[in-house]
Amino acid sequence: MYPVEMTTPMAKELNEFGFESLTTPEAVEAAMASTEGTTFVVVNSICGCAAANARPAAKFAVHTAATKPDRLFTVFAGVDKEATDLARSFMLPYPPSSPSMALFKDGKLVHMIERRNIEGNSAQAIADNLIDAFEKHCS
Repeated sequence: MYPVEMTTPMAKELNEFGFESLTTPEAVEAAMASTEGTTFVVVNSICGCAAANARPAAKFAVHTAATKPDRLFTVFAGVDKEATDLARSFMLPYPPSSPSMALFKDGKLVHMIERRNIEGNSAQAIADNLIDAFEKHCS
């Protein structure tokens, strides 16, 4: 587990763009209880690919997309273990990875970006992927 003092600035990067941090299993349960509309969840991480690619891509996509998810949430791997584990359970059958991003429509997982899709890709390529998914599923 990482010290909260170290990860707070990384969490705030997404909070400042409208993402609500889910730090407890109860918060995740409440957030995922709404099965109408679209929900975008980012599993945040302290790693370099989160800093260079995942967070910038998520921020750019939600800031610039013409069509956006109804709800934006984030959990922080290595900080809020129980909340992250529960959020990941909604992302099955995909294995746990961080960072990762999931889009849900009407309670069903419709788009997933795993760490392997983040590493080695530019933030812009990932953002373009997200914007395409938003246009397809959030309209």
